[in-house]
Amino acid sequence: MLNPLAVTWSILGVSALLGCAIYRLSVHVFALNFSELSDFHWLTLISFSLFMAYSEGYRGFQKGFSPRVAARVRYLKNSTNLIEMLLSPLFVMGFFNTTRRRQITVIVLVIMLALLIQLMHFVPSPWRGIIDTGVVIGLTWGLVSFYYFTWLALTTADFPYSPELSPNK
Repeated sequence: MLNPLAVTWSILGVSALLGCAIYRLSVHVFALNFSELSDFHWLTLISFSLFMAYSEGYRGFQKGFSPRVAARVRYLKNSTNLIEMLLSPLFVMGFFNTTRRRQITVIVLVIMLALLIQLMHFVPSPWRGIIDTGVVIGLTWGLVSFYYFTWLALTTADFPYSPELSPNK
């Protein structure tokens, strides 16, 4: 009974986290007055967007986060307990019941992201919109890759990615 609930809650939780970030940052993207951007602004916008698509979208999400999270969703499909079910979005993202290294990486990443988000409040327009455009592209790539890998994890017999469970699991 817990397994379908855990799988659904984990997918909804990760989707809400990424979707909310995309929505909130999109406000700054749509606030950009593209007709007033200089050539330098356009060059920066295109360059940073390509950089974020590659670094955040492809390398960060598609090659790292999404397959690992999908593997943990797959684990929940086959085996879970009440704590993992209740906290399944946190479980699949690697906040607990994972290797010590992964847990430290996740916590440090969250702290760094929180600091960067606070610093972004001081960035003036149009730079805030330019930066947020790249971040939205990366996050959108991440959400799509999360859905893709989760689909594979839940529907194929062989999913070659590790859920990186803690050694005592």
